[in-house]
Amino acid sequence: MKSLADVKQYAQRSLNEIKTFNWNDLSDPASIGAWPGPVKLVLCMLLFVAALGAGYWFHIRALQAELARVAGEESGLRADLESKAVLAANLEAYRQQMKDMEESFGDLLRQLPGQTEVPGLLEDITFTGLGSGLEFSTIALQSELAQEFYIELPIDIIVTGGYHDFGAFVSGVSSLSRIVTLHDFSISAGGENRTELTMEITARTYRYNSGEDKK
Repeated sequence: MKSLADVKQYAQRSLNEIKTFNWNDLSDPASIGAWPGPVKLVLCMLLFVAALGAGYWFHIRALQAELARVAGEESGLRADLESKAVLAANLEAYRQQMKDMEESFGDLLRQLPGQTEVPGLLEDITFTGLGSGLEFSTIALQSELAQEFYIELPIDIIVTGGYHDFGAFVSGVSSLSRIVTLHDFSISAGGENRTELTMEITARTYRYNSGEDKK
């Protein structure tokens, strides 16, 4: 086993050989056999480091970029899988919700008057107004207004009565089994009798816009 002194002596000798080496001899590969061992070791280490650097620059770096891209895609796919797993787990609940929505939509459609039910609806509005103590000057169905999914049926109404009678009329119309909305009302004083008021208001009811109505 070599002593510490022998190791130091070997290291010093190798350092001297490297210092005294004529580096111009590197241009003559034929003289490689005459190069000192320490010089060969240093050159091998430099070549090894250069090979590692070239391998990283030309190969490993591209692989790292590809790995980062694939990892990003994996994260996106994992998130998509998790969202789809949640949807799959709640599929039955969504189906039930859709069924409930269809039933609710059907209930709403049933509240829309058909073409043959409009005269009856006008009678209901008239009856509600008379029951509230109002006198009708006008109740007239106007031209239909076609929307994408429904047809709007405006009804012009002019009634006379007291202020509280108007409130009872509006409340009664809103309680009808069919959908009726009230819009654009104005109230003015009557003639000599200042306690009598005149109200002009537009009632709107709706019916489903079937395929035949859209043509």
